[in-house]
Amino acid sequence: MKYTQQREKNTLTVTFKMTAEEWAAFDKRAYEQNKGKYNVPGFRKGHVPRNVIESRYGKVFFEDAVYLAAQEYYSEFLDKNKKVEPVARPTLDEKSVTVNEKGASFAVVVTVRPEIVLGQYKGLTIEKVASQKVKTADVDAEIAQVRERNARFIEVTDRAVAEGDQVNLDYCGKVDGVAFEGGTAEKQTLTIGSHTFIEGFEEQLVGMNIGETRDINVTFPAEYHAEELKGKPAVFSVTINGITVKELPELDDEFAKDVSEFDTLKAYKADIKKHIQERYDAQAERETESKLIETVVENTKIDIPEAMIEDQMDRYVEDFEHQLSHQGLSLDMYFKYTQSNLQSLRENYRERAVKTVHTNLVFEEIIKAEKIKASAKAVDAKIKEYAEQNHIPHEELLKELQPGDRYYFENQVIMDELLKLLKKENTIA
Repeated sequence: MKYTQQREKNTLTVTFKMTAEEWAAFDKRAYEQNKGKYNVPGFRKGHVPRNVIESRYGKVFFEDAVYLAAQEYYSEFLDKNKKVEPVARPTLDEKSVTVNEKGASFAVVVTVRPEIVLGQYKGLTIEKVASQKVKTADVDAEIAQVRERNARFIEVTDRAVAEGDQVNLDYCGKVDGVAFEGGTAEKQTLTIGSHTFIEGFEEQLVGMNIGETRDINVTFPAEYHAEELKGKPAVFSVTINGITVKELPELDDEFAKDVSEFDTLKAYKADIKKHIQERYDAQAERETESKLIETVVENTKIDIPEAMIEDQMDRYVEDFEHQLSHQGLSLDMYFKYTQSNLQSLRENYRERAVKTVHTNLVFEEIIKAEKIKASAKAVDAKIKEYAEQNHIPHEELLKELQPGDRYYFENQVIMDELLKLLKKENTIA
């Protein structure tokens, strides 16, 4: 077998030529592997002579022989040409197939990793993203959340439902006098004014007393997720079981002692301000790093193969499907609720996929150029750091690690080293 290769941008065409003897060997293998598929009266299955099969069904083994040769020779080609990096499955150019008394030839076409000439990634000047300054409102907002988490609910028995109350209720909804799926519940909790129910539902509960039953008239939105309820008027029979009102703790030194390690509200606020500023500083640092990375990536123009973009889009769809499964949803359910389809979902990820593939290719090339590696010591330290951050005993994590898991931490170390190099070799001012 001999071969020649021709590359045009990201498409590599490998043409294989074989002798008559080599072709005959594949032709015979194709017959031996597939003869059992054919039934001919008078012959046992798997023992029908080739000439009998072909006289009845035609040259049925020709295509199988070509594909056997293509599979074997393409594999040999990759073994001998380690620098060739396919990014998609190869295809046989069927028009290129020729067979005669001298032998046979065919061409395999494959999309390969693009050739990359790095742009400038050293000596750049990046403007540092300024960190936000903590405002009084920021501290107040965080304290408000803590007060909410420490609120208690007081039962109310001497008045009717009012805005802001939390009510316990039973309800049964009907459309055209018929109860519908998901429209009936008991002892449900609802905060009046939260707008978590259909528009107009909560407002009609105001003024109801404990034990009172009332018909609530609403109309489902035209864009409601359940097709059979879209735009339909409905009547909910609602009974109020109880009323509670939220009571927030007083904002004083006692509150600070209860929720923190500080004795005074002033000291507690100062600590909150400090931690918020640390978050803002870290965010500014991340945004500055992102600017640096984006500049480096944009400096290298790459003709990205469509196959790589499509593959990345598929990964994003798989990740999204996994996220949906945690919510008890499937992709089909999502498409039904959003009136979309797989094609539109994938296309939504296209721009992000292009950016991700572009970034990864540039990173891989810089790592190769700078000979960045992950030492065993650095990987071990990264594993230990992960264990501490996730409150997992280090030894326990080591026991649970699978062979492939270490690669994840190796990659993390390499990316850390890459970022260090970029920050060192460029000016951030």
